[in-house]
Amino acid sequence: MSDSPRFTRRGLFRGLGTTTLIAGCATQPAPAPVPADDTAAPAEPPLEGTALGPGPAPLRFSLNGAPQTVEVAPSATLLEVLRHTLDVTGSKLVCDRGACGACTVLVDGVPRPSCMTLAHDVEDRKVTTVEGLATAGKLSVLQRAFVDHDAMQCGYCTSGMLMSCQALLDRKDQRIDATTVKQAISGNLCRCGTYPNIVAAVLSVAKTRGA
Repeated sequence: MSDSPRFTRRGLFRGLGTTTLIAGCATQPAPAPVPADDTAAPAEPPLEGTALGPGPAPLRFSLNGAPQTVEVAPSATLLEVLRHTLDVTGSKLVCDRGACGACTVLVDGVPRPSCMTLAHDVEDRKVTTVEGLATAGKLSVLQRAFVDHDAMQCGYCTSGMLMSCQALLDRKDQRIDATTVKQAISGNLCRCGTYPNIVAAVLSVAKTRGA
């Protein structure tokens, strides 16, 4: 029997692994320093203005024609400010996802879901809620038409419906018919199914104005 060492595949791989490990642990030369670039662009100046947060910040806007100044957290929605801070509860919290339209208000005359609108987004803007439709305790023409045409039942959708319909009536360039009314309230859900009565109420107001 020969005493010469035997070469096996396992021994070969083990030797290669050890060699690689030792080579990887060897000290690598430090990279050469990068010379300073005198032509590099200067750092951009900070943005002007004051960032919001993390605490409450002043918010100024007009609500139903009256100026408002409140301290509001940056994350607060307009609906939260209306209901919990200002105690203006006509706008309803239902889906809290901007899908049902019950919280619809007008921001500079445009219908917006207040549950999906950050309060600070209405800075220096005009917000109108359902409370702003009546004058001196007297129902508006549209509100009276809703009553006359039995266009409300449980009432959850009514305030949002009124605001969407009011925005349509306020548009001077819009021809109002059944189709345009349905389009205007397409984002407002009525669980009681009074859509035909709502359309009839709006058309009655439009007809009176046209006359």
